[in-house]
Amino acid sequence: MKKQNLLLLGATMLLGTMQVKAWQGDITVQTPNTQLLLHAYEGGDLRLAYYGTKEATLQQLRDAGADLNFSALPAFGTVDAVHLPALQVQHADGDLNLEMEVKNYETTSDARSTTHIVTMQDKLLPVTVKLYYKAYKNVDVIETWTEISHQEKKAITLKRFDSGHLSFRQGDVWLTHLHGNWAAETEPTQERLTAGVKTIRNTDGARNSHLDAPEVMISLDGKPQEQTGRTIGAVLCWSGNFEIRINTTDRQQHHLYAGIDPMSSEYVLEPKVAFETPHLALAYSTEGMGGVSRTFHRWARTEGMLHRGMKTGEILLNSWEGIYFDITEERIISMMDDIAKFGGELFVMDDGWFGNKYPRKDDTSSLGDWVVDKQKLPNGIKALTDAAKQRNIKFGIWIEPEMLNTTSELYEQHPDWALQTKGRQLRLGRGGTQIVLDLTNPKVQDFVFGVVDNLMTQYPEIYYIKWDANASIQNYGSLYLPKDRQNNLSVDWHRGLLKVLKRVREKYPDLIIQDCASGGGRANYGLLPYFDEFWVSDNTDALQRVYIQYGTSLFFPANAMAQHINHVPYWNTGGRVTPVKFRCDVAMSGRLGIELQPKHMNDEERQQCTQAFTDYKELRQTIQTGNLYRLISPYNRGGLSSLMYVNDAQSQAVLFIYKVDNYCDQPLPRIRLAGLQPDRQYTLQERNVRMGQKPCSLSGKQFSGRFLMEVGIEVPLREDYASRVFELK
Repeated sequence: MKKQNLLLLGATMLLGTMQVKAWQGDITVQTPNTQLLLHAYEGGDLRLAYYGTKEATLQQLRDAGADLNFSALPAFGTVDAVHLPALQVQHADGDLNLEMEVKNYETTSDARSTTHIVTMQDKLLPVTVKLYYKAYKNVDVIETWTEISHQEKKAITLKRFDSGHLSFRQGDVWLTHLHGNWAAETEPTQERLTAGVKTIRNTDGARNSHLDAPEVMISLDGKPQEQTGRTIGAVLCWSGNFEIRINTTDRQQHHLYAGIDPMSSEYVLEPKVAFETPHLALAYSTEGMGGVSRTFHRWARTEGMLHRGMKTGEILLNSWEGIYFDITEERIISMMDDIAKFGGELFVMDDGWFGNKYPRKDDTSSLGDWVVDKQKLPNGIKALTDAAKQRNIKFGIWIEPEMLNTTSELYEQHPDWALQTKGRQLRLGRGGTQIVLDLTNPKVQDFVFGVVDNLMTQYPEIYYIKWDANASIQNYGSLYLPKDRQNNLSVDWHRGLLKVLKRVREKYPDLIIQDCASGGGRANYGLLPYFDEFWVSDNTDALQRVYIQYGTSLFFPANAMAQHINHVPYWNTGGRVTPVKFRCDVAMSGRLGIELQPKHMNDEERQQCTQAFTDYKELRQTIQTGNLYRLISPYNRGGLSSLMYVNDAQSQAVLFIYKVDNYCDQPLPRIRLAGLQPDRQYTLQERNVRMGQKPCSLSGKQFSGRFLMEVGIEVPLREDYASRVFELK
């Protein structure tokens, strides 16, 4: 740890028997192209001055008349009536105030990042707050979080404990945030920030990406644009209940606060125990929303926020929408034959394979009883892993280890392992019997880890696990936590989940695990470091997936987004029928898979999927790890949606175009590309051409990057649900 050689003032404060000098100075937190500027003065707390490009200095800001007097972490008792606190505690003596003073500043550094640590202390009582700012050296992301500790004689209560606070100048400033529901996730909502407080909150308990999601973008130069405009992105790396607030005051500033939702989460903190808040990741770009997206994608892939990193995922067949619970050894092996013939690489057996006393025939029983149903699989899982190996494909399996059914042997043996309040009737979820295990209990953590460990010990050939979570926390109570610690449940449950996931990853670092939660309910950066991908939505209808995947891509990279070819007519959207080529092209824009019963496919579907698989294998490195440019939003109602991926060398790109509205004599926009080298020549080649048709007239033509980006191309899209995929070289 390197202590900064800056001015130490003479003012001192007595804490116990130790004298600590107050610190004063300026702090610059830098990434390759952005910076966060802070400063402190004698007797005061840390002040936030600026976040943006590297053109500004604190002195220039002062000379230009900027107001630099905003607390980096406003504390209750010292903020005025206009501002909101980011931190509030109740001391052991009942005092609700904090008067923070900077006491120390130091940095640590490694090859990938530099972390700035500012230590502050209350002027009256022994409460210490450390603010962390971690700046990455190869990507423009700064993470901030706090660590709270104290040496009071009795426990204190953390009543609000935000991870971070950011202020930015008022003007024509717009907020983009994601809202949705099961089967209709991640719809972007864009609104101008006006006076008052805007709050985005999720209180599901176990999952936090259905309804409102813990990520936002702030466009500082008017209505959000994809390729232009100063834009801030903020991502709360947490899997539980959260609250993001934006307070627009009458003092020419907007203030953003993000952290764990304090409702029913006031945390009792014992003396000498440090409480660390989730990390809040910030990105700044002058290239609009697309620039922020590309920054977060690179951060996820290269800095460990996605376990898969820069690796690409296999083409898989999942059994769920093909046979649902009707699993038999014969059906499973038959589906393996089909995916192998198509050129697929992985088969995943979904729900319905387990249960002894209570066989899993539907969603009303058996969760918690992770033993093979010998009636369905008489030769066990070993026969399936052997069959997969014989067909030169890999094998995966579905589990839901955090949940149980009241109709299960586990519940009969350990009813106290479920979240509940003694004496109150249980509120039941999916199937009328599903409840959530109490992950604050170390014994339950051992059990959940054991679900994975037992499977991998018995069947080490398992390559992939689909980890599901189909319930919210409805029974707010723990028989394990003491009576005076029940408010700790919301936080400690997720800490228990993280302990389990860390154990799994320590023992099985190469196991591929999908994060699923009734679809995209857990698409968050709190859990993604332990998973290789997430299931974007339980709705695989290709037309609606164009919209869902567009919203998801604002913050998450393509190799994290599992996208499957669906069957038609599709039940989730009223029996909609879309062409198989359209379904393939939509699924190809992320981690490609298939979700149907191959036995029910016609010859055209079989041939088109086989062609899609072949082409995708040649394109997936660029698709899954390339730089994303969203060209036309489906929400613009212009009839089209288009996006493209470009590799870092700008030598290969993949362009996707989807016709999302269908009208007679419909005017469609010309498509201007992005991310190419202006002076290079690029040849377009159509891929995954529709069966029975020739490539379109653009295929084989050569254009300069400048022409493609400034003038653009007219793409023939005549039929309903027409789509095109082009490779550019």
